[in-house]
Amino acid sequence: MNTTTLQDTPLTTQPKVAIIGGGIAGSTAALGLASHHIDTVLIEAGPSLVNGPPICHLHAGGNLYREIDDKQCITLLRQSIDTLKLYPHCADYRPTLIAIPKRDPGTFEQLMPRLELLKRHYQHLVLDHSDNKVLGEPDNYYRVFEREEVDALLSKPNPTKALTASDWLIPVVKKLDLDTIKFPIVLVEEYGLNVFRLAASATLVSKELPHCHVHTNTQVTAINRHHNQWHLTLTTEQSTQTLVVDYLVNACGFKSGTIDDLIGCQQQRLVEFKAAYVTRWQDVEGHWPEVIFYGQRGTPNGMAQLTPYPNGYFQIHGMTKDITLFNDGLVASDTSSSQPQLPNALASKISHQWPEDVANARTEKSIDFLAHFIPEFSTAQVGGKPLYGAQQIPGSDPKLRATDVDFSTPFYARSEIVKASSAIDATALIYKDISDKFSLNNHPFDMPALTAQLSERAVANTATNLATARQYSTYLASRVNDQ
Repeated sequence: MNTTTLQDTPLTTQPKVAIIGGGIAGSTAALGLASHHIDTVLIEAGPSLVNGPPICHLHAGGNLYREIDDKQCITLLRQSIDTLKLYPHCADYRPTLIAIPKRDPGTFEQLMPRLELLKRHYQHLVLDHSDNKVLGEPDNYYRVFEREEVDALLSKPNPTKALTASDWLIPVVKKLDLDTIKFPIVLVEEYGLNVFRLAASATLVSKELPHCHVHTNTQVTAINRHHNQWHLTLTTEQSTQTLVVDYLVNACGFKSGTIDDLIGCQQQRLVEFKAAYVTRWQDVEGHWPEVIFYGQRGTPNGMAQLTPYPNGYFQIHGMTKDITLFNDGLVASDTSSSQPQLPNALASKISHQWPEDVANARTEKSIDFLAHFIPEFSTAQVGGKPLYGAQQIPGSDPKLRATDVDFSTPFYARSEIVKASSAIDATALIYKDISDKFSLNNHPFDMPALTAQLSERAVANTATNLATARQYSTYLASRVNDQ
């Protein structure tokens, strides 16, 4: 269908909205619109919400990414604060340790200007609104440790509960090969973000909102435009039906191009396949922060990321092509389709199970990768199947991390987020476009803390059930401080 035939005049002033894709972008948009009394239908092809690429980190400042600009880091900081306010049950409130390996050309002096910029910006956000203070005291946003301070921690007992920055470091530095890293090291208030708890929160709240209607295990197989409305063909195992809506949101993540193709809208984008690996290290002691060893992406010495969970479980990213990245894993769309095509070997990993030998081999490589810095980690075991998926990146810049929404087609929004923390900003933009298009006299957009009213027990139980249904250890649905 040629998008130039679309008319810009709505049929109704009480619009009905369909959102295709129940990941973090689509689920957050559905909750936001429905909370403003906009009738919203959320359509998800899979059996449950928020089941996409691995989410494990709240990028409250973007300190994992030396390559992105300061503007994106400031955006990620603000978006992460909003995400914590919306999804308070989903954060693992432990800091992130950042170390520069001796094999890496980077220096601590290169990090300081950005850390100071983010600290000042966090201070301003807290002064503007006190409820923004969700990352601790602004003065404590980051803490620098010299080698002498670290050496002094080696003789201290592991704390029963980590209460201070030093407490978080004690069990880690006892295991680190300190001669492999440069000093000083930095502890920063970037927290864990638990994908199973995100899924649980979105699922539970969606059931409480009368204007939110969720359809899982449902495919959109055709889209047509008639009389200024979208006609969607929805297919399940049992039936096929037509859904008529006034406004359409494409939140399909790496499959967004398939919806663009159905409506005839050409869009350039990248898709990148990634995987993280589940390991279990039974010899771990104490409560660990997340640990980051910087590296040059795509090289054999890429960044290493160790994300802790209870009972010795760790998730690992290694930004090399033997671990998290893949040969031919970054693909672009072309003039024939808006949907980039992953190689069959990678596409089959998404649609089917990984071959066990391949999954185990990559997991073991990730263990060896971390053991360079933490020698005793070599005793870790495969802890389950990998967490994996493909990530969309709009346009042609693979370094892009903070993005929002495209409205180039009338009554159609394409939510193009790369990081989970961008979902609220995207929802606000969609709400504004709907309000403008249909002349709604709604209040200014506010994403209420919908999930704050949820009980911790309900979120934990639902997250545990989702982890089991997805064939992961239930410890991955828990937080370090739940030990």
